[in-house]
Amino acid sequence: MSAPRVTVLYFAAARERTGQTRESLEVPAGAQVRDVLRQLTERHPALAPLLPHLRVAVNQAFVGPDAPVGDGAEVALIPPVAGGAPERFRVVDRPLRLEEVVEAVSGEACGGLVTFSGSVRNQTKGRRVLRLEYEAYAPMAEKKLAEIGAEAAAKFPGVRLSIIHRVGTLVPGELAVVIAAASPHRKEAFGGCEYAIERLKQDVPIWKKEFFEDGEVWVGLGP
Repeated sequence: MSAPRVTVLYFAAARERTGQTRESLEVPAGAQVRDVLRQLTERHPALAPLLPHLRVAVNQAFVGPDAPVGDGAEVALIPPVAGGAPERFRVVDRPLRLEEVVEAVSGEACGGLVTFSGSVRNQTKGRRVLRLEYEAYAPMAEKKLAEIGAEAAAKFPGVRLSIIHRVGTLVPGELAVVIAAASPHRKEAFGGCEYAIERLKQDVPIWKKEFFEDGEVWVGLGP
């Protein structure tokens, strides 16, 4: 019987350290996440400094080091974040319009509507930003966005969320994310929108790289 094999996906800084987006890896029977990471750092020593910053997803779900990794599993290395989901939750590679999310949640039953537009700033800590490059593990990102929508609906009854995030190269002034929260009353709409913004920064595998006149840095891994 052949040994189990898994597919490893690399994103952002992890992709740069390994020089590839994916690879197939043979693992021992009964392997855990920690065993996979050990093999990967032996194969790619440049990954070792990143390990304290990485999270691991197996089959699009975050797991710990003791989690089993079976034959055919998809293992993704997820740097810090700055499967079809509903149309209200998308990752796209085109310019955004706030109207998209507004139209997705509006309705006669919703008296309150709150929106958020996140655009690219022209400076960070006094350094002029030339452009940003956003990258995502899109299937998992859309799934996580939908989970945020479900969490918000449970926490703020009546809230409907829509979140659309852009990937690719963006210049200052362009929209990176648009969010709309609608509910029968304004309090829940405000709460749902703020909740979505904060949760988006925590668990959704979307990364950004900032390019300055004097260098570049992956947000979350820089000084």
